[in-house]
Amino acid sequence: RFVPKRMVPFSFPLSKCALWDPVPMGDVIGAHITYYRNPRISLVEKTLRLAYRHAKQNEKKSFSCFLLGTLAADEDGEGITLTIDRFDPGREV
Repeated sequence: RFVPKRMVPFSFPLSKCALWDPVPMGDVIGAHITYYRNPRISLVEKTLRLAYRHAKQNEKKSFSCFLLGTLAADEDGEGITLTIDRFDPGREV
């Protein structure tokens, strides 16, 4: 299977005792969220308006912020829904 170059293997921090053998076994598989499911994004209008107002009031051309939400599998198991319902402007530092 094709694995894009931007994907990196999982890595875990070193520990004194291992719960499993870290030697890779089997074929490489893609673990991207859209590999097996159909994604859908739901954005609350209030959150979008708040982010837009913050962007207009900001003097810089670009700024960083956070959009927070929840990720849930659909009832039929065929898709996932990302519901974005909070806006956090973050800190300037």
